[in-house]
Amino acid sequence: MTGGMKFSRPLIRATLIKRYKRFLADCRLQDGQEITAHCANPGSMMGLAEPGMRVWLEPNDDPKKKLKYGWRLVEHASGDFTGVDTSVPNRALRAALEAGQIAAFAAYSTVRAEVKYGQNSRIDFLLSGAGLPDAYVEVKSVTLSRQPGLAEFPDSVTARGAKHLRELSEMAAAGHRAVMLYLVQRTDCDRFALAGDIDPTYAAEFTRARAMGVERLVIGTQISPEGVAVGQPFAD
Repeated sequence: MTGGMKFSRPLIRATLIKRYKRFLADCRLQDGQEITAHCANPGSMMGLAEPGMRVWLEPNDDPKKKLKYGWRLVEHASGDFTGVDTSVPNRALRAALEAGQIAAFAAYSTVRAEVKYGQNSRIDFLLSGAGLPDAYVEVKSVTLSRQPGLAEFPDSVTARGAKHLRELSEMAAAGHRAVMLYLVQRTDCDRFALAGDIDPTYAAEFTRARAMGVERLVIGTQISPEGVAVGQPFAD
């Protein structure tokens, strides 16, 4: 297991009743109690928010949090997992980057997160190292799968994602390394494609970005109720 993060508290099983207002999910615990969990995912969550799905929640006793549970995983009938918390990829990736465990970036000695760049944006990771061009790495969490084994991005129209591609293109044009990293938060996929039918503008921006020198990197994950770790790159 390469890099990663462990959940702060042991996760508990529950059944999804419904997801609503994007960030709320009503769930039924195994003892029959119905609770509302925080859903840290602003996307459509296509195929992941159907009533009756088995989910895993992380409890908390933080007095600053209104909701005492956070929705972290979906468990599929196959026994595979999908991570639905969009904050997890950056935490898992940071650990792997700092340990030099991602081959594409192993030569970089310094990892900085959330560095300002572009127009009112922050790059997920800015990597630097002696004698190397700075590497601007934008990370997207991939959770959509409409065909067996195939992960897709995005799951809804993302104007913000298109903006990030344009800004990466500007970094590449300036002589830096610019990398669009898709972290697949599913254990049932080994291939990746853009969902051009969902957001053709994003797909067009991606094609332009690639022509400008932006790199594409797709990496899988290892997911369990204990935590999420960075896995192996997908074949390009």
